[in-house]
This record gives sequence, C-alpha cells and structure tokens, in this order.
Amino acid sequence: MRTTTRPTTARCTLAKYIGFLISEPKSSTCTRLAEVTDFSHDSANRFLKRENYQPKDMYDEAVKSLNPIGGTLSVDDSVLDKPYSYSVALVGHFWSGKHHRVVKGVNLITLYYTDVSGRHMPVNYRIYDKSEDKTKNDYFREMLIEVLVWGLKPAFVTGDSWYSCTTNLKTIKNHQTGFMFAVEKNRTVSLEKGKWQQVQHLDIPDNGLDVWLKNFGKIRLFRTMLKDQRRHYVVYLPEEVPFERNDFKQIHDQHWQIEQFHRAIKQVCHIEHFQVRSERPVRNHIFAAILAFVYLQKMQIEQEFTNIYQHQRGLFKETIGAFIESFAKGKDHLLPKFIGVINA
Repeated sequence: MRTTTRPTTARCTLAKYIGFLISEPKSSTCTRLAEVTDFSHDSANRFLKRENYQPKDMYDEAVKSLNPIGGTLSVDDSVLDKPYSYSVALVGHFWSGKHHRVVKGVNLITLYYTDVSGRHMPVNYRIYDKSEDKTKNDYFREMLIEVLVWGLKPAFVTGDSWYSCTTNLKTIKNHQTGFMFAVEKNRTVSLEKGKWQQVQHLDIPDNGLDVWLKNFGKIRLFRTMLKDQRRHYVVYLPEEVPFERNDFKQIHDQHWQIEQFHRAIKQVCHIEHFQVRSERPVRNHIFAAILAFVYLQKMQIEQEFTNIYQHQRGLFKETIGAFIESFAKGKDHLLPKFIGVINA
C-alpha cells in the first residue's frame, strides 16, 4: 500500500470507490462515478493509477472479523470475463468452468477462509500474470505460505482436482495441516503393497476407505455424487483422529463458500466491470472489489442485513416505489383510453 507523509487531498479515495462498487446497480466506470459524486472521472482514474494495494492489505482487514485458528482454507480460481477487451493488461485466454470452454478474461486465484464459527472471507489472492512464468499451483503454494506467515492457522486446506498434485499435497502435509482435495477418477491408489488401481474401480464405503495414494502416503478416500457424476476426494489428517461421513460433508460444505464468493464479487461487487487498461489500475480495481465483498461480509456479520443480494435490491426500493407512485399519479388520465382499447 502506498504510504503518505501528509494528509491526502485526493477527492477519490478507497472508501468512496468501494461505496460506489457496492451501490451502483449497473455501470461501474470512472465516468459513472463522476456523475454521482462531486469529483471528476480524472480523479477516479488518478486514484486507480496512484495506489498500490496488495493482498496483505485485504488480509489485514478481513482477519479482524475472523478466528484465525482451526478453520478451513479453500483454494479455487475464477475467470473474470472480458470478451471485448483489447490491449488490456492481465487479460488472456483461460479455461472457464462457467462457460466450459476457453474464454478471454482475467484469471483470479483465491484463498478463502471459513473459521470455526462459520464466518468466512477471502484472505489472499493472485491475478494470473503470464509474464511471471508461474502456474496456478505455484501461486497457490506462494499464497499458502504467505497466510501461514501472516498468522493464519487452518486445520484443513481444501481444493478441486486442479490443485491436488502431489507437490501441493506434500507442501500442506509438511506444515502439519490436514487437507481434503478432489482427485480425478484415474488417480492411482493401493490397498495392498505393489497393487495399484484407479479410484474409480474401488468399492468405497460411505465413511471412506483408507488407502495409499501413489507418491504420497496414507489417506482416506471418499466418493460422493454431484450433478449425477461421481466425485472422489482424498483426506489427510496429521493426527489419528476419527473422520467420518459427517466430517467430510462439513468440510465439503465449507469449501463451497469459495464458489459463492466468486459469484458474489461478479454480481454484486462489479469486479468484471472495469474499463481501465494498464496493469496497476486493473489490479487496484480488483483489490477494491474484493475488499468491497469483505466489507459486505462484515456488515452481514453485524446483522445490518441477512443477505448481500437482498441488501443490493433494497438500496433502490424506496426510490423505485416513489417513482412508480409519482408516475401513476401523473398518468391517471391514460387509464380510460387503455380500458377503451381493451373493450374494443
């Protein structure tokens, strides 16, 4: 984050930009921001170009409302659709689970934390940058080490099959942390020494099956059905403690929070709706959108509202209702004409 030596005189600030993102129903451009405030769109542009926000800044704000010990840390990525963008920094072509094909956009990789009381927020993120010559797994391991250094002590780490490579699993194990990751159906395990077989061919009890994962070691294997497809998950526990179907379901449900997060930042926080082109403004906009979600979560925790979508809908309820009443009163003379048309 940029440090200042004297009070700022900037008209556009982070607080105002975040307030704009969570209140504007449609267009989140700098021009629109200028229309609803007392400063110019150049002021908004300068704000995005000037600041240098980092994931740690977001973590410091989120962790204030979280218990950093004993929760579940989830990893996943999502593509911010930018199909009509040209010469925009960080935009590339990535596989999209939403579209089930390669699409044009910005790839956002997130670590999302759910604490033991059920509160949940993002705690770290990366924007995929091809110039850095790193994979999404490289970013994941970097982010994992960072949050552990920052003070987060999760009991479990979860992710989908993309992040279940042996290197990732061993990294988590070395930090004495449990994990639950999805694996592909052709992942090989062993029930007996020297006899390897794919997980899809095993009979797996409801409470899981203890097996040896190739190139890793002992894990518990679970199978579940999702959208009429069989899914397989490997669970590792650093200590010998009971772990059955209900425990698996609880961790699986906590992992689902990251999917809801990716949907909310697109639908409520305008993370995809930027028209800046250079790298720093793009990064600052994405940071502000993620932090906007953090503040919405804080407001929900403080019971200012029960649902962020409900909150957004309620912002304009009185204005829309007042307009309807005003319009109807001014157009009551049209009613006889409409009745005549209907009767004809």
